[in-house]
This record gives sequence, structure tokens and C-alpha cells, in this order.
Amino acid sequence: MIIKRDFYLQNLINSQGNGLVKIVTGGRRSGKSFLLFNIFHNHLIESGITEDHIIELSLDDRKNKEYRDPDLLLEYIENKVKDKGKYYVILDEIQFVEDFVEVMLSLMHNSQFEVYVTGSNSKFLSKDIATEFRGRGEEIRVWPLSFAEYYSAVGGDKRAAWNEYYTFGGLPQVLLMETDEKKMEYLRTIFELTYINDIFERNKLKNPEGFKQLVQVIASGIGSPTNPTRIANTFRSGEKIVIKESTIRNYLTYMEDAFLIEEAKRFDVKGRKYIGTENKYYFTDLGLRGISLNFRQQEETHIMENIVYNELRRRGYLVDVGVVEKWETNNEGQRKRKEFEIDFVINKGSERVYIQSAYQMPTHEKIVQEQNSLLNVRDSFKKLIIVWDDIKEKVDDNGIITVSLLDFLLDNYKL
Repeated sequence: MIIKRDFYLQNLINSQGNGLVKIVTGGRRSGKSFLLFNIFHNHLIESGITEDHIIELSLDDRKNKEYRDPDLLLEYIENKVKDKGKYYVILDEIQFVEDFVEVMLSLMHNSQFEVYVTGSNSKFLSKDIATEFRGRGEEIRVWPLSFAEYYSAVGGDKRAAWNEYYTFGGLPQVLLMETDEKKMEYLRTIFELTYINDIFERNKLKNPEGFKQLVQVIASGIGSPTNPTRIANTFRSGEKIVIKESTIRNYLTYMEDAFLIEEAKRFDVKGRKYIGTENKYYFTDLGLRGISLNFRQQEETHIMENIVYNELRRRGYLVDVGVVEKWETNNEGQRKRKEFEIDFVINKGSERVYIQSAYQMPTHEKIVQEQNSLLNVRDSFKKLIIVWDDIKEKVDDNGIITVSLLDFLLDNYKL
């Protein structure tokens, strides 16, 4: 089964010839290697590039261990050059190479090379690429399958596909599993042996049981505001292992470094500043989230919010949690501050959209509740409510747009 990943392929195509190292990042088993070695490789061939001008190495393969030596790797690549044409260098899991940044920068001194590399750990975080590659690197982040990518492969009834997707997530290999049992077994293996063990080994954790319990706490509370202090109190008040606040901060960073979760900061819309009190955490894949809890908590409301967050990030938006304050006067004439939350405030360049994720709005009271925070934003940017219900797009008198979840996820509605 070939799953089209046209969004990422187009990003790779658009980046050709820009003089930068193309750095493909993302979590383990999210499809980075397949994207480069299959989808992009086929595109190059179809574009007239010959096989001898495509230099590929999987550096996590034991057979290529010798090329983890930076000098041997450079020698191998340079010996492949036989003419003055363009050569496409594609290196998978480049973090296995010592001094890999210097290797990439050395290759960029030769204008014949177009360089593409993948990496799956903290050495490839966005915040490090600009500094380590001295402005010579461009990140292309790959996420697990979006619902649109997933549905393009499975087809059939959209609601049935959604039920599978929100339960087992979007890791590409999951689609090849024929039964729920096999899907769960695969997810458990990837979660334990690939994600968790990698975090343990890389960060030399001394309290693995505490770390696993923290993962479960975050998985259980996706979309709920929290912070290390509150989490530490949760551990103290329950029967869980006691973990210090500073340790929790480190553990959360390790989870982000492994592309297991992402943090969404709370943003004061009117004050135009970040509020450093409580933030939200979302899992980059809902199958990994589900297996961490043995699929005990499958609340579709929170899962829907998590999937909307992932879709917004996949599309390249910066995503914050919005907070809007409003002062109201009660019957006694006292003024009190009331706080409203906007699920997502998204930005890309000059674009901004305010978004509420609402599973259902069956009553007038629920509609008012969802609209309140949006109505208290006094600017002209687009305001959107995404609902589970199968409805056509509509706009009310206040200019608030309501669209169905599946239309949004299947790109039938463009922001």
C-alpha cells in the first residue's frame, strides 16, 4: 500500500536548489525514510534524474556502520561523483554520524550536491537547526498521517475511518495491520522499545517508573491546562511515585525532544503576551497516547481537540491557547474579572485565526458558551468553530464560521 504524502513531497520539491541542507525531522515510524527513499526518490527519477546521481545511505543500518565515521562518509559521497551534474545526497538517521553538522556543511561547499537528511531525536529540534547549521539548514517536519492522508489510503465510510483513526492513530505501519489486536501489539512495541527506551538511554534516566507514570498523567489530561507544580502535587496526593518539580520539567522536555508530545502555551489575546502559569500538552500521535493508557480513556471530545491541534501544526501554523479577560458587574455592583479560553490561536506570517473545537452544540446554551470567548476578541481576524456534526459551512450574524470536523480535516475547508 502506497500512502500519498503530497504535502511533504511538495515541500521537498519547493526546497530544491535553495542552497540549504533539507533536514527532515519527526517522530520514529512517522514515515520520514519512506518519504525520502521511496516517494521523493520516485519523483527524482520521473523528473529525469538518473539512479547514479542519487546517493542514498541508511545510517542506522548495521551494514553501513563504517560510514558513521564522518571522514569515511565524506569520502564515500565524493567518490560517487563522476561528472559535473547535480547529485542528490539522501542520508537517513544522520545523528549516527559523529560531527554530522560539519559533514553537512562540508558537502554544501560543493554546489553539485543537494543534501537531504533525516533525524529522530533532540539533535534535530527546530530551535537547534538554525544555530547548529549556521543558517544553512531548513527543517521539514513530518507528522504521522493526517486524517486526509489516512482516508486517502483506506477509503470507505468516513465516520468508520474516523473511529479507526482516533483510536489507533496515524503511524503508517498501523494501516497494514489487519486486526485491532495486531494494531495494539504494534503500537505497544513501538511505544515501549522505540520511544520510551530511546528516551531512557539518551537521557540516562534514573527513575524509569516515574517517567512512565508521568507519560500516563499527560496522556490522561490532553487538552487540560497544567504545569509541573500541579503535576508534582498530583504525584504527592496519589499513590504514585513522588517526583520533584524540576525532574518533571526535565521529563516533559525529554518527551518533546522525542516528538512524543507538544506544548501549547497560553496567550493573553488582549494583553498580547504569554501567560506563564499553565500550558496544555498534546500527543503527536493518538495511537501512542492510547497505548500508554491501555486504551482506557477514549474521550472523543479531548481526542478531537488533540487531532485538530495536530492538523494545525502539520499545516505549518504556530498554535497557542488563547485567554480573553472580561470585566462584568454583578447585581451588587461589584466588578469581577471573568476569563474565557479560546482553544487555539493560530498564526502564520500575517495570518491569524481563532478556533474553538466543539464536539457538539446541541442547545442554544452550548452555542453561547462556545461563542463567548470568540465574541470577546475585538479584532477582525477570522473566528471559527469546528464541530463533530455533519453540517455545511455556515456564518452567523457575528461573522463566526462553523464547519464540520471531517470537512476541515479532509481539506474541504481552507483556513
